[in-house]
Amino acid sequence: DAEARTAPEPKPEDLNLRLRPEFTGEPVLRAGDTVIVELEIIEPNPGEPALDPAFRERARGLIERAARGNPFGLSAAGALALPGIGPVPLAGLTIEEATARLERDPALLGLNVRLRLLPLDAQGAGALKPFGYELFRKEERATRPETGVPVPADYVVGPGDVLEVQLYGKESGRYTLEVGRDGNVDFPKLGPIAVAGLPYESMRRLLERRVGEQLIGVEVSVSLGELRGIQVYVLGDAERPGAHTVSALSTITNALLESGGVKEIGSLRRIELKRRGETVRRLDLYDVLLRGDTRNDTRLLPGDVIFIPPVGATVGVHGAVRRPAIYELSGETTAAQLVELAGGFRPEADRRLARLTRIGGDGGRSVADLDFTASDAGAMRVANGDTLQVFAIRPELESAVQLFGHVFREAPSGFRPGMRLTDVITSPQELRPNADLHYVLIRREIGPARTVAVLSADLEAALAAPGSDADPVLQPRDQIYVFDREGGREAIVEPILRDLERQATPQAPAQIVSIHGRVRAPGRYPLEPGMTVADLVRAGGGLQDAAYGDHAELARYEIRDGAARQTALIDVRLTAVLRGDEAANVALQPYDYLKVAEIEDWRNQGTVELIGEVRFPGHYPIRRGETLRSVIDRAGGLTPLAFPAGSVFTRLHLREREREQLRTLADRLEADLASIALQSAQAGGASQGAQALAVGQQLLTQLQTAEPVGRLVIDLPQIVNSQAGGPLDVVLRDGD
Repeated sequence: DAEARTAPEPKPEDLNLRLRPEFTGEPVLRAGDTVIVELEIIEPNPGEPALDPAFRERARGLIERAARGNPFGLSAAGALALPGIGPVPLAGLTIEEATARLERDPALLGLNVRLRLLPLDAQGAGALKPFGYELFRKEERATRPETGVPVPADYVVGPGDVLEVQLYGKESGRYTLEVGRDGNVDFPKLGPIAVAGLPYESMRRLLERRVGEQLIGVEVSVSLGELRGIQVYVLGDAERPGAHTVSALSTITNALLESGGVKEIGSLRRIELKRRGETVRRLDLYDVLLRGDTRNDTRLLPGDVIFIPPVGATVGVHGAVRRPAIYELSGETTAAQLVELAGGFRPEADRRLARLTRIGGDGGRSVADLDFTASDAGAMRVANGDTLQVFAIRPELESAVQLFGHVFREAPSGFRPGMRLTDVITSPQELRPNADLHYVLIRREIGPARTVAVLSADLEAALAAPGSDADPVLQPRDQIYVFDREGGREAIVEPILRDLERQATPQAPAQIVSIHGRVRAPGRYPLEPGMTVADLVRAGGGLQDAAYGDHAELARYEIRDGAARQTALIDVRLTAVLRGDEAANVALQPYDYLKVAEIEDWRNQGTVELIGEVRFPGHYPIRRGETLRSVIDRAGGLTPLAFPAGSVFTRLHLREREREQLRTLADRLEADLASIALQSAQAGGASQGAQALAVGQQLLTQLQTAEPVGRLVIDLPQIVNSQAGGPLDVVLRDGD
């Protein structure tokens, strides 16, 4: 539109911020980003019910797996895959939005999620830095060479150099001689000798010849002592341009270090050494850094000028290369040479998938895909501002099967044709204690579209008969999940169910069934090909003790004429199903819902406590509808010392009601006291109001500290003298 055509050209540095247009600075997640995920159990507040032990155990497992897996990288689709949880799409969300998205995931309910984005991602273009400038970033560096190193033969002697001279033979002596400003050195018994401007080796031979000619029978040894300092100039894009004093043995790189290094707008590849107005050498620091070639790192002379021109054409390389960075071009013209600058491909690089992004002359961007396995791909020319991204191969294990869940070792296994479940889980000793041997879930991806399919196996039957139909044949990329009998199964099952729901269509509904009621692990489960009621009971962990086995109700939803949904109820004889009666074992359809009822009158065992003057005091289990008279008879009746009229009967339910009433009265009294205090203040603090406040405050304190009893008034003499179940007898409850 017109507004977009007139928008200002974005600055290059703005292109690396990874911002969503509607945001003004908060980064959003993108494919390939690296994040840290921290999980924590949300503990209940005081007075709230305690957490279910099974939930706590499952949550602890998720927390441990997340801690081991940090940091996590978002997939090419921008999804986060936590261990035991399916991929959660996060691309395009801010950190706050992504955190909220994870906290609402069914597998993470009850957990506090903290998500942090690592700002420097070596795989992302936004984290690229110009290559080579870190050479100058260290705070402490020795910029002068050591004085103890050998002096090169071509070193030019000059004023300020110190000569160490030793005479031996007919005469001996040791002298320290400094070259004067006139270029002469005052040699003992020989007088001034001009040495300035001579190479070190020539100077040494000159002194040896003069001593041999003029001092008969004396020989001389000459070496350089303290070297003079020379002044050179570092100009252009240096951090501290200007004149610098360096050692006479210094080279171009020593002077650069002395000046603080090269600015990031300066070139590392076209550094010029000027001497008496002419360029005598050009230094490419990439030769030094990448190849260790110091041939052009020339030694300096007094008055030399080191000039750093502006940086030339630059390109960026990121992704699966050994040295991602922004590189300056100097003779490199092709994509293959650019990859060579970046150190080559990493082992996980997908050489068939690279992408070159270019800024065109019209201000737009263009993208070209490169296949470096092709003969001509590396010959593509690169230009200033280009960015080359080399993608890594997919993180999925193409020729492996993976084992997860309640096992000692969660690890992939190499796939081979004909591989079966028992080849991965060879014995029950590989499973953690209390693992469910009867329901092992296998998630499978089929075809190029990777359609998700699910099958299960009875591991106990498979281990008993390896290679049989009970031992399923595996395929590449299969994911095997082993469940904990005590822990919940939602963390593993729900992501698979979401995959099934996403690929569902009106013609092929989601392959999901449900089981609820008196089973050990109620919930939704994947519908497998040929799945029956017996398989669903096995998926639900089996029946509980309280399960009513004669009959169960199977609700089936059917769409009639594409306009209405009707529910059909099917009676299932569970006892016959579990005995192996194929006729009673109903085949399941999508969205079938099996309800396992509870045995009639099944309740948790209730108990009451008898204290005081009964023959056998203590705790007594009660039947449903049992009365006080019945339990007293079971306790042997009252003792001769019993005082039935003074007996006390308490009930938990009444105690809670009493506590609530006390709280209500205290709140009401507190409000009344506040009103009285306000009226007293408006009336000038009358003494009667002050007395009423004092009395009311005492009463409020008593109400707040009062402990409820939960007493129920009974007539025990009449109860024990009448028949059980009489009009005054009390039906007992658990906790009486």
